[in-house]
Amino acid sequence: MREPCGPRSAAFDAEAVDYLDHLKALARRLAENRSEADDLVQEAYLRALQSSHRFTPGTNLLGWLRTILTNVASNRRRDRFRSRVRTNEAEVARATGAWASSGATPEQLLLNDVIGGRLQMALESMPKALRDATWLRDVEGLSYTEIAARLRVPLGTVMSRISRGRRLLHTRLLALDGAGSNEERCADDDVR
Repeated sequence: MREPCGPRSAAFDAEAVDYLDHLKALARRLAENRSEADDLVQEAYLRALQSSHRFTPGTNLLGWLRTILTNVASNRRRDRFRSRVRTNEAEVARATGAWASSGATPEQLLLNDVIGGRLQMALESMPKALRDATWLRDVEGLSYTEIAARLRVPLGTVMSRISRGRRLLHTRLLALDGAGSNEERCADDDVR
């Protein structure tokens, strides 16, 4: 607590206490409930007593106290507004439910929301053989040997399909974004 800079006069204390009822009435109009109003009055008196050295005797003490009380109420209202957290309950429930049920991290869920639709369109536009091999390797995480067994094709074919599938997927995603420059398309043609 800050100490006042100089001694307070007894006249200041007596006059300030005389205005207690006026300040309580004002505080009740400014506050949402009686308890908050009492807190406002208490804090206003505390600030007034700490700053009593700034008050010029013979001027309007009630006006000075009312100004302090109004400022305290305004500061509290502003602080309360700033401390509120605004959330969309439905969105939070959906995200929490999806995260909890899928076991995915929040980063994975965000990535899904951002590129999920484009990625699905690019995958669906690929030939089935390339799509299956790429999916089994990159999404399901199977080894080349496991993919060869599942697709019933030689290991070299699996490696080739995955390589071509990734390249084609990259090209299709660039085309969907409209970000694929002419040089990138030429570079893709050279790799084939």
